Amino acid sequence: MDHPGPPRFCAVGETVELAPRAPDTEATYEWTVRDRPDGSDVSAPEAPVWHLEPDVPGTYRLELRTPEDRFEQRVRAFPDPRESVAFERDRDALPEHDPEEVSVLGPFNEHLAGRDRPTLEDGTYVYEVDLPPGRHRHAFIVGEDFENAVWDELEVPGPGRPRVRLDGERDGDEVVVTADAVPGTDSESDADDLAVEFLVDDRDPLADDDLVVEGHEARVPLAALDDSVRVHAVAVGERHGVADRLAVAPDGSVDRVNDPPEWARDAVVYEIFVRSFTDAGTFEALERRVPYLESLGVDCVWLTPILESPTDHGYHTTDYFETAADLGTRAEFESFVERCHEAGVRVVFDLVINHTGREHAAFDMSAALVDGYEDWYVWEPLSESGVDPAALADGREDGGPPARTREDGRVEVAQHYFNWRGIPNVDYDSLAVREFFLSVIDEWADVVDGFRCDVAWGVPHGFWKEVSDRVTSRDPEFLLLDETIPRDPDYAESEFDVHYDTTLYGALRDVGNGERPAADLLEAATAPEREGFPDWSLHMRYVENHDESRYLDECGADAQRAAVAAVLTLPGVPMIYYGQERGATEYRGTMPWEGDAASTAFHRRLVAARRDSRALSRGDLVPVAHESDAEGAVAFAREADGEAVVVALNFGAEPARVRVDRPLAATDLVSGDPLDAERDGDATVLSVADVVVARVDDGR
Repeated sequence: MDHPGPPRFCAVGETVELAPRAPDTEATYEWTVRDRPDGSDVSAPEAPVWHLEPDVPGTYRLELRTPEDRFEQRVRAFPDPRESVAFERDRDALPEHDPEEVSVLGPFNEHLAGRDRPTLEDGTYVYEVDLPPGRHRHAFIVGEDFENAVWDELEVPGPGRPRVRLDGERDGDEVVVTADAVPGTDSESDADDLAVEFLVDDRDPLADDDLVVEGHEARVPLAALDDSVRVHAVAVGERHGVADRLAVAPDGSVDRVNDPPEWARDAVVYEIFVRSFTDAGTFEALERRVPYLESLGVDCVWLTPILESPTDHGYHTTDYFETAADLGTRAEFESFVERCHEAGVRVVFDLVINHTGREHAAFDMSAALVDGYEDWYVWEPLSESGVDPAALADGREDGGPPARTREDGRVEVAQHYFNWRGIPNVDYDSLAVREFFLSVIDEWADVVDGFRCDVAWGVPHGFWKEVSDRVTSRDPEFLLLDETIPRDPDYAESEFDVHYDTTLYGALRDVGNGERPAADLLEAATAPEREGFPDWSLHMRYVENHDESRYLDECGADAQRAAVAAVLTLPGVPMIYYGQERGATEYRGTMPWEGDAASTAFHRRLVAARRDSRALSRGDLVPVAHESDAEGAVAFAREADGEAVVVALNFGAEPARVRVDRPLAATDLVSGDPLDAERDGDATVLSVADVVVARVDDGR
């Protein structure tokens, strides 16, 4: 259908991308503004994809005219929370350079180098930018020298985003939808002060006026329903939060649409770098190793890209409908998936749709200005691209930036993030691109159990919302995992189930390197709440992946054992990167099958302990009073369904004494051995080599 999707929520200063769903490249689409807030100058573009920039708070009522019908799209814009701040860096912190080559990049400009230039003031580079409250990672870089870029974080003070959760139940001839609203971090409001705005989905045959709203509650009359309707709500304090939605059926049943698949709540993920896991590097060889996955106790495997590509890592896709010839046929891949399913292991497919390989046929045709392909990629005028004109002479052979020349002599450069010249960004303003990638999703969604979405931050939110609706309508248990670095709570709004936990990852590295105390892990583990993530979101926790150096190589074996234990005992979705458990030190090297047996056994025991304990797999994270003689030690508790366990970690080389204010049972749940511990009244003094996990002894 062509309807552009659910109502959208944003702040003034943000851009909302709107587009017809399931577009027909031969059709004509026309946007108009039906209503806008007083004082707004917003007008509709003469294009099917609209990058709306609300200029005044309020509700924008827009209309999309398609060959089939006319559809309304609402955008609710809240006040701009940003303030002007400055990134600063001493000139001497950068390698020898020409000031004209320095630029600033980060999530605020999608990591595009060469666009935003700082001023040099008395030996200090300064770049002013408007940013909302929160932590903002950024870098000063010379040209495209990312190896020597200087990264930092700037904390913008102010309240965090409030959170809301919707639940509903039938009450006679109505369904009562209740919003549990929680103020953001550092907010001056309490829960009762928060406003909650309810909106009925513009696609459904029910109006906002049909809802009876009182405070944080809305009543849906069942007599008005001929079909299911979707009710959205957003909490509003000093800022607005991530919206939630419920689906209400005519029989009064309620579905929490945004909830992740139930199986994902207990999942332990294993990432495989496909061409390095076996010597043969084929699907058949992978299938023969499924018993190994079973032995680890993992129940979800994420494979790096398996489609045709000129690279070993596979992220330069050249054919989205064929498996890579060196890996095997599609039938062999599907046989591997079937074998995994027999073993109770789900398979997640690496979906790479922000960019293609430079060698993709569509890119060649776009570069050659072939009709129908001109707008498949983001082509920028050379003067706006941040690219040194001299670099164009390198050409493809030497990895120079891809460029094309129009008939009138104008030179255009294909946009790329970071220094990724070999993977130009596709342009989602093109209906042909949207149609193409929806067909890619349809091609593979019935084969696998989920998508890990590469560079998710480079694809419009509206497209991800369409993808989510599309895959979950086929299979409600389908998983969507985003790579968004740093993570962003907006991707939890009807888009992704699981998010990279970049915050805990960084903390584990710092603790392992002795740069921060282990107690900081508890702050990192609870960061999603402060960052504004809703309570239904899950976070993938890991010590390494295919883009990072090995933790063992950087931090050593003692710290690695504690870091792995943290990932597998904290809330979230733990991920093990292939070879991590075998003592691998090369981040994409050959799987060391004859590697560290003790480390592998340690991983197996941790996974088994998590499986055997409801508190470890789904329990709440609970602070526990503790003290230790080592800065590298920390303790916490997990509680669920009447079970409570205490976890004590030690990142140091020598055993640490950790006193926790809880009486503990006598057996370590990871090792199965008696605790090396002493009772001290209602407290327990533990000797912790790497990790101790024990149930609280409540006397029952």
